[in-house]
Amino acid sequence: MLAVYPGSFDPITLGHLDIIERGARLFSEVIVAIAHNPQKKALFSVGQRIKQVQAATSHLKNVRVDTFDGLTVEYARSQRARVLLRGLRVLSDFEYELQMSHTNKSLWPEIETVFLTTSNEYSFLSSSLVKEIARFGGNVRHLVPANVAKDLEACFTQTPIPSQRPLE
Repeated sequence: MLAVYPGSFDPITLGHLDIIERGARLFSEVIVAIAHNPQKKALFSVGQRIKQVQAATSHLKNVRVDTFDGLTVEYARSQRARVLLRGLRVLSDFEYELQMSHTNKSLWPEIETVFLTTSNEYSFLSSSLVKEIARFGGNVRHLVPANVAKDLEACFTQTPIPSQRPLE
C-alpha cells in the first residue's frame, strides 16, 4: 500500500525522518510530498528541500520524494495513494490533524489518514524551532540530518543575525 507523507519540510528534521523511516516499515512505498506554498516564506527553495530529503532518505529504498501544489488530497489521488501519513507530537497537533483528516475525507471519501506518534526524543522538535536555533548560531546537529545542518550553517553564516537590544 502506498502512503503520502506531505509537508513543507523546511527543513526536514530528525522527527520527520523518524516518521518516514517508521512509515517505510509499514507501507510498501512512501512518497515524501514537499508542498510548494507561495503564501509561506520558506528558508530553502523547493529544489533545496528535495535534495535535502533525498539525501536524508537515500537509505530507504521504498521512499521517493516529490513536490506538489494545491490540495494534498488531490495530490494523493493523482498518485493513486489512499493513505496520508501524519506525525503527531502534542495534543494540539492531534486537534489540527483530526480536523484536516475529516476535511480530506469530505473531499475524497476513499482517503485514510494514518497517524504515527513521534518518538519521545523528537516530541519537542519542529522546523520552526530548528531555524530559530540555527539563526542565532546554536548547534542543530542533533536535530536534523547532517546534510541539513550544513545547509543551515551555510545559510545563517551568510545572513547577519539581527542585532538584539541589550537587556536593561
